[in-house]
Amino acid sequence: MTEALTTERLFLRPFVLEDAPRLFLLDSNADVMKYIGMKPLEKVEESEEIIKMIQRQYAENSIGRFAVIEKSSQLLIGWSGLKLLTEEINGYKNVYDLGFRFLPEFWGKGYAKESASAFLKYAFNQLNLENIYAHAHSENQASNNALQKLGFQKTGEFLEEDGMCYWYEISKKTSNFKL
Repeated sequence: MTEALTTERLFLRPFVLEDAPRLFLLDSNADVMKYIGMKPLEKVEESEEIIKMIQRQYAENSIGRFAVIEKSSQLLIGWSGLKLLTEEINGYKNVYDLGFRFLPEFWGKGYAKESASAFLKYAFNQLNLENIYAHAHSENQASNNALQKLGFQKTGEFLEEDGMCYWYEISKKTSNFKL
C-alpha cells in the first residue's frame, strides 16, 4: 500500500525524507513520548532514520505508518496507520497493528479516530484482513478511549519496560468498517 488515503479533514500518505523536521517535532516532544517506551529524540537525523525504516516496511511488507497531513494547514500533524508486527508483542507476530501519534496541539480534535477509521476500512475492504490489533499503555487514557471508540475490544494486558499495556482486537465480522 503506497497510495494515499483522504478523509474529510486529513490527507494520509507515505512518509518522505522531507517529513523529517515535522516528525522530529513529534518524536522529540516529551509529552508525546511519555507512554511510548522511548526517550524523546535529540537530533533530526534520528527522524530521518525512522523514515527510512518505515520506507523499508513499505517495500518489505507493502504497508507501514503514514504521514497525517491536516488539509486546512497543509502541515504534517502526526502519523497513523497499519504495520505488520514482525517482532513478537504480547505473544503475537506477523499480525497487523494499528497505531497513531499526533502533536499535542492536535490532540482532542478527533484526528486519531478519523485517520484510524480510514485505515480500518482499507484493511477490511481492500486487504481483506480478518483481524486488526492495537495496544496502548494502560495510563494513556486518550489512546485507550480512541481505540474503544473505533470498536476495538480489550482482550488482554501485558507488561512492557515502561509499564502495563492493554491489548486490543477488532474483527472484520464485528466492525462497522465493512463496505
